[in-house]
Amino acid sequence: MSNHGIIRITKELSGIQKSNDLSIGVACRDVDVRNVRAIIIGPPDTPYEFGFFEFAVKFGKDYPAKAPSINATTTNGGRCRFNPNIYAQGKVCLSILGTWRGERGEEWSSAQGLESILISIQSLMSSNPYENEPGYESAKSSEDTKNQKNYVMKIRHETLRISIIQRLEEYLGIASNGTVLPPVSADSDSDSLDDAFDESMAAFEPFKDLCKRRFLWYYDSYLLAIRKAREEVTDGQVFARMPFEGGGNDMVGKFNYTELTRRLETIKATLDAETLRWADEGLAQKKKDSGVAANLQRQYEQVVEAYKRDSSVTLDIELVDANPFVWAITYFGRPMTNLDGGLFRITLRLSPRFPEEQPRARFETPLFHHRIARDGTPCYTTTRSDDIKSHIDGIIEALEEESPPYDPRTMVNPEAAKLYWGTPEERKTYNRQLRRAVQRSLE
Repeated sequence: MSNHGIIRITKELSGIQKSNDLSIGVACRDVDVRNVRAIIIGPPDTPYEFGFFEFAVKFGKDYPAKAPSINATTTNGGRCRFNPNIYAQGKVCLSILGTWRGERGEEWSSAQGLESILISIQSLMSSNPYENEPGYESAKSSEDTKNQKNYVMKIRHETLRISIIQRLEEYLGIASNGTVLPPVSADSDSDSLDDAFDESMAAFEPFKDLCKRRFLWYYDSYLLAIRKAREEVTDGQVFARMPFEGGGNDMVGKFNYTELTRRLETIKATLDAETLRWADEGLAQKKKDSGVAANLQRQYEQVVEAYKRDSSVTLDIELVDANPFVWAITYFGRPMTNLDGGLFRITLRLSPRFPEEQPRARFETPLFHHRIARDGTPCYTTTRSDDIKSHIDGIIEALEEESPPYDPRTMVNPEAAKLYWGTPEERKTYNRQLRRAVQRSLE
């Protein structure tokens, strides 16, 4: 591949990584930008909602003259076809990739890039994927209507089971029966976190932390999806076969939402336990005077001074037990807003592997808010992942945002979001519940 191609790919990857798109992520090893991993978060209000769908991208030597090759890897080992255009064997059928005949003008051109490909794949994950199958675009018979509903129901189940639950269980060392492998201690004497290691020998899991954090965002939405699905199907009910499925390129199985609920709850409990362990692991790193511990201590001192000089927001920040890996933040509600007079306690926990593992925040003071999950996990974005002040600013910005754009990807409290974006009367109900939470914060 020419230097021009390498430069082009590098710029594209950097652009996607710096964007504010909550639905797409890309990563590659520094030693080989031609082989890229990409992830698409399933679109809201579809059976793919908030699932984690990964793809392997390979750029040829003739890129950008020719499109890269794309292979779906979230297929349950080649056994699950998630879409008429995304095969169980990984093939992605798109005219832009040259893997499907399309209309004139839909073919690849060098003006396009990886982001446009990923957006095209994401568009396949629609609320009615049945109509993606050629010849079924306008299918309106009673049989087709029944198939459309059945197809959506089984995709929703397998999105939860394969793209979310199986992935998180693998990340966390959880067997499908709920057994959790003991965690690897971060304070092992034999392996300092500051020691260099051979990256080529390590498993490349670039989206592990992203998926863990998004799981915490969307946990309530996953449970809500299951509650709704149980109104339509029963455990043990066999998936309906679609007329275009067969030959191993299909989605077969049975519904078992009772089991999926148990596994989701186990993942949530394991993630919470992992987060709490960071405190002890962090203290061990502090005793070793590790680079991460020194960095966080320095950032803490700088952040405290920065907020002392900033009169626009009132915060009190302390380290819990003098541990730079656990920050206790007290936020005082901004005057003339719905948060006016409130006193909210937030715990920010940091990993010994920061910034590769991002901070996990939790509102200890209950707050009814569409950007805060029921367990207190806030949904926020940051401009600098390695800067703690940027994280705190992101949390406060999400909390105080007065006229946010409608974006279901940021609505991590389904009950609050339904009221906030509902009728004028429902918005009033939302504001009343928010104000009651503010008043209770002082009790």
